[in-house]
Amino acid sequence: MKILFFILTFILVMSAVTSAKSADTNTVSSTVVTNSTPPTANAPSVVVNNSDVCKTAASASIQTQVLGFASGITITDENCEKIKLSRSLYAMGMKVAAVSLLCSDARTFDAMWNAGTYCPYRGSIGEEAKQSWESNPTDVPPGSTIFNTDIKQTKEKVDSDKEFAKFIIAAMAMYIGFPILF
Repeated sequence: MKILFFILTFILVMSAVTSAKSADTNTVSSTVVTNSTPPTANAPSVVVNNSDVCKTAASASIQTQVLGFASGITITDENCEKIKLSRSLYAMGMKVAAVSLLCSDARTFDAMWNAGTYCPYRGSIGEEAKQSWESNPTDVPPGSTIFNTDIKQTKEKVDSDKEFAKFIIAAMAMYIGFPILF
């Protein structure tokens, strides 16, 4: 029995060695045909059909060989909202409230101040409002050139710069196909 086992093992080993030597002379040729393009990430269309909406749509997509990403958002235009709300208040007869709402923007506040028609301050108008604004400069809208509010504006700019830097890093990571979670 042992002799039979050794003979079978010897035959098996010899056949493996002989087939390996004969494989050196074989020639294999093949042709690879690629007819398909890689899938692409299509940016979704974000539609804002109503002209009375203060929103803008934006969408984007990115595709690598392995992973694709597409997204869409709406961006709110706050200045447009203020104007629409102000028009509504004015139409309802609330003229002081309409002007007060517009005065929450630093550009309107400065224009009104330079024209000598001061923005309403907590129910007071005219010279009384002017005195109230002068005694409470912290209530002035940020960014006003009449009252120096550069400190608040600088802090907001630094914060927005940090957000922009985060956006750029995330976009670059998506471009190279490296997922980053914030």
